[in-house]
Amino acid sequence: MENLKSDFLGKSILVTGGTGLIGREVSRLLIEFGSKVRVVSLDKVKLDPKIDLVYGDLTNLDFCMDQTKGIDYVFHLAGVKGSIEVTKAKPASFFVPLLMFNTNVLEAARRNNVKKLVYTSSIGAYSSAEVFIETENREGAPQDMFPGWAKRMAELQIQAYRQQYGLDWAVVRPCNVYGPGDNFDPENAMVIPSLMMRIANGEKPLKVWGDGSAVRDFAYSTDVAIGTIQALHYGTRGDFVNLGSGLGYSIRKLVETMREFIDFEFEFDSSKPAGFPKRVMDISRAREWINYDPKTSLREGLENTWKWFLENKDEYLQKQNYFKL
Repeated sequence: MENLKSDFLGKSILVTGGTGLIGREVSRLLIEFGSKVRVVSLDKVKLDPKIDLVYGDLTNLDFCMDQTKGIDYVFHLAGVKGSIEVTKAKPASFFVPLLMFNTNVLEAARRNNVKKLVYTSSIGAYSSAEVFIETENREGAPQDMFPGWAKRMAELQIQAYRQQYGLDWAVVRPCNVYGPGDNFDPENAMVIPSLMMRIANGEKPLKVWGDGSAVRDFAYSTDVAIGTIQALHYGTRGDFVNLGSGLGYSIRKLVETMREFIDFEFEFDSSKPAGFPKRVMDISRAREWINYDPKTSLREGLENTWKWFLENKDEYLQKQNYFKL
């Protein structure tokens, strides 16, 4: 990362979704690089006082135009995050906001001649597979139907800009990202924050859906943030790169690793669905194209996340909840 600092020193940078788990780390690193960072969000949370935190709605094109004026680089990380269950129950709450702020942020950045931009898509934009490789699983329907299509539409919008205007903007597809600043809302949290919240609330034994055999790629937020910064710097050659850990962890391994530093009891409930048997990313292209090299172990990442959560249990109440609109 040291060799990237000169690219970001003194640059005016907009980070959408800068109050989320990837965006916070991106913003923190950019401040260390000497960038002038503006974060736009509807979340009412505290950030580093060096960051210009603007409260505003990215579904409004005029607002996006104002926020991208005079900006050198944009990290478009804003998204709607939720569990598989809430995705199925409230698809419009994912689909519509994603379409609106993706379209507006990208179009505003184009009109205001932003030099570089990186967009965070998702593993859910892939068609179903066990191992995700950038050159495969591109044609079928996304495995995460509505959010997956919304992510693909933004990728297509960037492709259209490349063809018509020569904009060489970058795209990354992260896997299951976790870390400090995650969404711990018990009604729609993903697996790691959901388990941590339920442990903290005294669920005994902790009921874990499935038999524990499902394998997932869990990547720590700092690693993914570094990869995202590298993607903007190096570019993704008119395509996208995967950002994951490159490793597969069973849900059993995940829970047992958490129990190494948290005292709780658990049991698996095989009567409940476990989801896809395996979802792991191949990160060979990211290693080659953008020098991506995730270093955080599962144990270290989980411990850091748990420590942050204990100090910020109620922060999720200050975040925008699209599922209650």
